[in-house]
Amino acid sequence: MKKEANLKTCDANEATAAVAYRLSETIAIYPITPSSPMAESCDEWATAGKKNLWDMVPEVAQLQSEAGVAGAVHGALTAGSMTTTFTASQGLLLMIPNMYKIAGELLPFCMHVTARALATQGLSIFGDHSDVMACRQTGFAMLASTTVQEAQDMAAIAHAASLQSRVPFMHFFDGFRTSHEINTIKPLSDTELSKLMDFDAARLNFRLHGLSPENPRIRGTAQNPDVYFQGREASNKFYNEVPGIVEKLMENFGKVTGRVYKPVEYIGAPDADRVIIAMGSGCDTCIQAANWLNKNGEKTGVIKVRLYRPFSTELLAKAIPASAKQIAVLDRTKEPGSLGEPLLLDVVTAVNEAREDGLLPKDFSPRIIGGRYGLGSKEFTPAMAIGVFAELTKKDSRRRFTVGINDDVTNTSIPYDESFVTEPADEFRAVFYGLGSDGTVGANKNSIKIIGESTDNFAQAYFVYDSKKSGAMTVSHLRFGPRPIDAPYLIQNGSAQFVACHQFPFLARYDVLESAAEGAVFLLNTIYSKDEVWKYLPAEVQQTILDKKLKFYVIDAYAVARKTGMGGRINTVMQTCFFAISGVLP
Repeated sequence: MKKEANLKTCDANEATAAVAYRLSETIAIYPITPSSPMAESCDEWATAGKKNLWDMVPEVAQLQSEAGVAGAVHGALTAGSMTTTFTASQGLLLMIPNMYKIAGELLPFCMHVTARALATQGLSIFGDHSDVMACRQTGFAMLASTTVQEAQDMAAIAHAASLQSRVPFMHFFDGFRTSHEINTIKPLSDTELSKLMDFDAARLNFRLHGLSPENPRIRGTAQNPDVYFQGREASNKFYNEVPGIVEKLMENFGKVTGRVYKPVEYIGAPDADRVIIAMGSGCDTCIQAANWLNKNGEKTGVIKVRLYRPFSTELLAKAIPASAKQIAVLDRTKEPGSLGEPLLLDVVTAVNEAREDGLLPKDFSPRIIGGRYGLGSKEFTPAMAIGVFAELTKKDSRRRFTVGINDDVTNTSIPYDESFVTEPADEFRAVFYGLGSDGTVGANKNSIKIIGESTDNFAQAYFVYDSKKSGAMTVSHLRFGPRPIDAPYLIQNGSAQFVACHQFPFLARYDVLESAAEGAVFLLNTIYSKDEVWKYLPAEVQQTILDKKLKFYVIDAYAVARKTGMGGRINTVMQTCFFAISGVLP
């Protein structure tokens, strides 16, 4: 596949912020992992005097908490200023009271959320859909992205849809797994953003609804039983129009950019008998599994839900193949005590109503089961997705299940083949083990951007951090190759052509060579010379090097760093070694 010109290599936070910044006049921020880079980028751009789509510098204000941000956003919207913000997890929950008000007053607004786990039995800074699912009752429309490219594109569509419908939007994507994944994307130009819809007219119309001394209105009243109920129902027509507005905007987006999306999209065999329905980055993992199964004679498919609120029965019915006999709905959240997780309950209701309304055949009666996956950024691989498809072949498939863990307490987990690997042969894969703050992650971010923007390769990088961050182990996963890379999971064991260990003590604590393929390169930073290093290696490492026939390189990066005045920062030294050994760049 020939690579287009003008591509950019960045993560979803940067891609999303670039859109939100250009479509906003006021930006209220408060940092919370993993959404902080979006706020930081906007603050940096405003300080540098970067203009938005209307040739003005947005006003960026950092508040003292997320609750303060929500109040500032509500005030700015009430005054008629196009506003945005970025948040996640507990920070998002602190905004819920104002979200009810913003939605109730039909104030056009788009917020961007790096969906993250909520603190329950323990705190987790990692990704799942617990936080956004806690907001589905607020009245915000909810639009999900699955990739870095989509995060940028859905951000633009969400801003446009909110202005057109007057319904506030929450655009969300998986925390860390999407927010921090670096990938090669086609950036949206100012011209393309302007063509998406008539932003100037919409902005003027929004401004006319703003409160001002010249435009007095009453808002935020107290209502008694005689009118409150009627007032709540009066918004129905606005929500009823949202799915159609989003669908048309996506069609127009396709005409402008060439990238075509649907609010609810089916990918797979037209006569599939087994279908998975999901949201977020897990969709592409399921699609890879379905593609592999279909190439091997099976009939499977995946429904990717992008527009989650308002949930459209009609759009779901259009997407489901009438041949489906078994459906698994995957949720990346847990609601203890419920009959099922949120997406599952919506799908079951929608299928029943669609059948009654004639949107689906009267005899369409698939078995619908629900599973949980990927909570707290737990890995979700094609092997696990194939395990879900395998579960759907059983007549007595579990009505509720988990995948990706071994639940030996309540026995909810389904089996899968952990050895199954789908990594393509023409893709280069490299894994780097470093120490938080030693510069390994920063160097690899530079490396993947250089490769993505200076070669003919498409690139992807993802970085595994411990929640303690500085001082804990980091693992960098880099992929690049001749095609776009949609692999929202770590490099699978036994498939990396290059493994680097930047900290010698890791060899005794972790199986750093588990990911190495046969004949791969192993680069080790060590104080020992090539003639003496072997006797200091743990026996297991020695055996693995022999069994996998690894090409073994060593360097004392600390000595090189000291000689060149870099102190303990070995990142540039190891980056140079990677380029030299791999031959990716001179």
